[in-house]
Amino acid sequence: MTHDIAVIPGDGIGTEVVEHSIPAVEEAVTAAGVDVGFTHYDWGSDRYLAEGAMIPADGLDRLQEHDAIFLGAVGHPDVPDHVTLHGLRLEITKGFKQHVCKRPTYLYEGITGPLRGYSGGDIDFVVYRQNTEGEYAHIGGREYRGHDNEVAFQGAMFTREGTETIVRAAFEAATEREGALTNVTKSNAQAHGMVFWDDVVEEVGAEYPDVEVERLLVDAASMDFVRRPEEFDVIVASNLFGDILTDLGAGISGSMGLAPSSNIDPTRTYPSMFEPVHGSAFDITGEGIANPIATVLSWGLLWDHLGEEAVARELRAAVADQLADSDAPRTPDIGGESGTEAVAGDLRTRIE
Repeated sequence: MTHDIAVIPGDGIGTEVVEHSIPAVEEAVTAAGVDVGFTHYDWGSDRYLAEGAMIPADGLDRLQEHDAIFLGAVGHPDVPDHVTLHGLRLEITKGFKQHVCKRPTYLYEGITGPLRGYSGGDIDFVVYRQNTEGEYAHIGGREYRGHDNEVAFQGAMFTREGTETIVRAAFEAATEREGALTNVTKSNAQAHGMVFWDDVVEEVGAEYPDVEVERLLVDAASMDFVRRPEEFDVIVASNLFGDILTDLGAGISGSMGLAPSSNIDPTRTYPSMFEPVHGSAFDITGEGIANPIATVLSWGLLWDHLGEEAVARELRAAVADQLADSDAPRTPDIGGESGTEAVAGDLRTRIE
């Protein structure tokens, strides 16, 4: 069986980390005896600037033919962020009902994070972020632009399908990990959507009596990510809160360049999509110093999803081995002086 993967390098450093990570991925699939084919799509902000759309009209139809999707990054200094986000990433996550965004946070041996007293393995949690609705729902508008009575309205939408899907996925993960789930909301201030969310967590939680549930408001959770990160196991949160918390998680574990992500349709009706968290980072585009490790770890999540655990293990083992090696090449974001190509090449040799 050959796995057919759609690859969208996208924007900025996305093109660099994807290019340099694929040889390591090919080494891992060869080592595991797995066949793979890559189909590259040159979609993103350059296409938008040239043709007025991030992806073609039949883009989702073409992607649906693949087993999974890999996205490098999205975002461009000459295109408004809401255009790039809605035009590519959200077009795919919503169109393919990828309700579940899974983002692990792990402090690797050999990485010195910003928090005192923590070493390899001490920080190890995963955030389950609702990925298709909530605060990122495209509901609202602006009226009377340029006048004193100008008004902007932005709505948040929480459906039972979307909320139950992410909550159930988080409870399932908690049963496979340490049996602890933290529900993060802001239900004291958002008395409709967030209270509905809390109700769903309580309803679904009744099916998982062995999972211990903690409730935190998002401001308290942000503080506790810094104050007591070792106590977290599985966190479930809405689209916006999950997005913010996972950036904080990347920060306390050493770098955005180490943070992987997956966008999953649990029903497997549609292909799921995998991407590093760091985005397009145009401030370092073209300098050859982007950290490819988040990309390699995201490829690991892709192979886990496709049931090829041996490939995922090869990639994660290479990353752990490299980071624990004080003589290995490192990019500047984690204290080194090496570039993308050197780090990715070293990972490949560790797989060999």
